[in-house]
Parts: sequence; structure tokens; C-alpha cells
Amino acid sequence: MKSAVVQLPGLNRDRDMIAALTQISGKVPVTVWQTETEIPDVDLVVIPGGFSYGDYLRCGAIAARMPVMQAIKAKAEQGVRVLGVCNGFQILVESGLLPGALMRNASLKFVCREVKLEVANGDTSFTRAYAKGQVIRCPVAHHDGNYFADAETLKAIEGNGQVVFRYADGTNPNGSINDIAGVINAKGNVLGMMPHPENLIEAAHGGADGRGLFASALDVIAA
Repeated sequence: MKSAVVQLPGLNRDRDMIAALTQISGKVPVTVWQTETEIPDVDLVVIPGGFSYGDYLRCGAIAARMPVMQAIKAKAEQGVRVLGVCNGFQILVESGLLPGALMRNASLKFVCREVKLEVANGDTSFTRAYAKGQVIRCPVAHHDGNYFADAETLKAIEGNGQVVFRYADGTNPNGSINDIAGVINAKGNVLGMMPHPENLIEAAHGGADGRGLFASALDVIAA
């Protein structure tokens, strides 16, 4: 399975993501710069975390208007899997590929810690390696991860099973409504999440709870 990692000025988790995808898939992902208008034939496109364009205006607002995003939208429409982590999640929301908004943390402080995540929907192409209701560990590092959606949107995504991850056991680090940590589009091929699964995939990280997400997305669960 082939993957691509998008690179934008200010993103600083691309190397972590490349390392995780390489280890799990056995293939080094291609990198795609912000000005590219086409993405190679891949099975998974990932927008990693960081602070694209210094988080000016709103987090992800400038990045969402770069040429590469049109190419990502085209891939998403074709059914290619797209994953956005942390700033990548913010970019997906700003580009309209995912519903809702990501606001300043309720504490108004940057948070960097480990949280617990409940797998709210285990029947997606990103969570097949997990069981519904399973609680996993995952690190977070963000300042604007407070997920919000209006009442109508919230009812829709909850009813459609689009909430994929929730903060569990009182570990919500940002005040996100309904403890939402990750959502997927209605089609089921675009996932955004604030926690960083790429930073918990091997013993050297202190655990491998995040590995299942990539194994699911890359169809290498049994590998």
C-alpha cells in the first residue's frame, strides 16, 4: 500500500509521520509540497501536525487554500483515504472536507500530554484493527483542539457514526463538545483527529496503541 505525506511551511510532524508509515507499510511514503496540483497514485494521503503558516488567521486557514488541497479534495472524491492529524485535522475542517470547527482549548493553554481515547466507531477503514468501545492511549500536543459543531451538525455526525474517537476516562484536554477527538466524513474515507497516533506505534515510544490506525488504513492489519 502506497502513501503520501503533505508538507507545508510550519508543519513539524512530517518526519514522525513518514517514519511511522515506513515502518508499518514497509514503503517510504512520497512527499507532496504545498504547491503541487497533483498527487501520485497512492492509497493514503496524510496531512501531519504542526503549525502551518504559524497558525496565523485561524489554525489551518491559510494551508486550506494552498493548491495541494484541491488535489487532496480530488483524491477524496475518488475514494482515496485521507488522514489529518492535529494541524492536519484543522486544515481538513478549514477546507470543508470535514464538518465542525476547532477552537482555542478551554484552558487557553497549550496541552502536551497523554490521553485515553475510546474507539467510538470500530467499523471504519481507519479503525478495523480496534474493537468498538476499546480504550487506547495516545499523546496530544495542541493549542486549538476544542472541537465544536452546531446542534444540527452535531446531531448528524453523532447519528451517522461519524464520531470515530472520543476522549475517555475524563482525559478531555481541550473542552471538545461530546469529548470528540476525531471525526470522519459521511463517505467514510476522510478522517481528522487531534491526538498523534504516529507517536505511539512501537516499544521505543512506550507502547503501540496508535499502530492499529495505520495498519487499518494501509490494509496491513495482519502484517
